[in-house]
Amino acid sequence: MKLGIQEAARLLSVSEKTVYRWVRGGLLPVYRVNGQYRFHRPELLAWAISRRMNVPEEVFHDSLRVTGVIPTLAEAVQRGGIFYRVQGGSKEDALRFVIEATRLGPQVESGYLLNLMLAREGVAPTAVGEGVAIPQLVYPNALELECPMVTLAFLEDPIDFDSFDGKPVQVLFCLFSASLRGYHILLNRLYYALRDPALQQSLRKQAGRDELLGHFARIESGLRKSVEAVTPD
Repeated sequence: MKLGIQEAARLLSVSEKTVYRWVRGGLLPVYRVNGQYRFHRPELLAWAISRRMNVPEEVFHDSLRVTGVIPTLAEAVQRGGIFYRVQGGSKEDALRFVIEATRLGPQVESGYLLNLMLAREGVAPTAVGEGVAIPQLVYPNALELECPMVTLAFLEDPIDFDSFDGKPVQVLFCLFSASLRGYHILLNRLYYALRDPALQQSLRKQAGRDELLGHFARIESGLRKSVEAVTPD
């Protein structure tokens, strides 16, 4: 979804003048479309989260106002799996492991998928700060899956992911989905979850599966209650 200056300012809770200043300073991930500035919402959220900006909670509400079968974040992580002490000294090594470890089905060509993820890394950094990155596909819906999933991998040795805060990455979240809708919904929920201090601490210490899944369930439940509180009957 591409946003204009006004929408970007609303998402970031700043003035349009501030957005223009950040654009001129080369700080924001921005595109020129027919002479107009345009922003990709996921990239803008990643940018804001990496800088610990106070993004309004309402920004994340739409990820729960959906119809159809979209798994919770905890369910998606259970499907994708949590892996510890992942070896590899480069982005390519780490991403290859994640693709091969995730049960994506026999129809998936791992080399092709790896190239799509590396291509996305070349477009813009996928690190969101504090040692966390969310590697993505250049075509997020380039898979045939029955249900979206999220794979969480803890790297044995930190890897440089060109993070905004300069910190090497030791935690990877990789999202896999057959639809853009499912992909963006889970990505939005993940961005929201990563703001939670308790989850941040558990990620830093590479906590066990039950503890991590419990955090995801708790955070999304809290977001759902917040949505219900502001949604009229």
